[in-house]
Amino acid sequence: MSVKPVLLVIAHGSRDPRHAATVHALVRRVRRLRPDVRVETGFLDFNIPSVQGVLESLAAEGVRDVVALPLLLTRAFHAKADIPAVLRDAPRSLRIRQAEVLGPSPLLVSALERRLYEAGLTPADKSSTGVVLASAGSTDPEAIAVIAEIAREWRHTGWCAVRPAFASASLPRTEDAVRELRALGCSRIAVSPYVLAPGFLPDRIARGAAEADVLADVLGPAPEVARVLLERYEAARTPVLTAIGA
Repeated sequence: MSVKPVLLVIAHGSRDPRHAATVHALVRRVRRLRPDVRVETGFLDFNIPSVQGVLESLAAEGVRDVVALPLLLTRAFHAKADIPAVLRDAPRSLRIRQAEVLGPSPLLVSALERRLYEAGLTPADKSSTGVVLASAGSTDPEAIAVIAEIAREWRHTGWCAVRPAFASASLPRTEDAVRELRALGCSRIAVSPYVLAPGFLPDRIARGAAEADVLADVLGPAPEVARVLLERYEAARTPVLTAIGA
């Protein structure tokens, strides 16, 4: 029987201890879903173990195949530059495939709705509720366009309106989107953070939601996030993709 590639979840890392705790909670859920797959976690910055350290340990154990999965919601700088650079420096004995980022995915939209309902909304509230889809922000136009498209598509599922907002690098800010939705006449405003873990920018989103009626939690270890992560793993471990370092 062939050995499945090790799944290496690559997180950004943060000085905020809530970030690593949330990443580890998500990875634990993934392990419960797929006990047949070895799952490791590495961080690009601030936290340990580092991605390079994990790769070196795997190589020392004799592991051959790794799927490196960026724990990111959009294809921006980290997915396009930082992570490939780290993987290129991996031990040459490893065959590494870089999986796609998590978003966009209908499962992530389901996770967003889960968090809104956990915050107190019900499906009956949708038609009277405007939603701010609040992401961290990026200087990458592709990433910004993806967030805007998610907001457009999500609006068609019955919400009063959905507007994208960004905590950095792009406009509008969360507070501006809240005011816009209020001016549109939505009777209730909810802020839905499109972020995976707590930290500096999610805290900025929360401050921008001060005039909203509902603030949902970050996506974190939602079951849908774990499922999409495994979808990306399965897609990447197929032999049609080119391996990095092969």
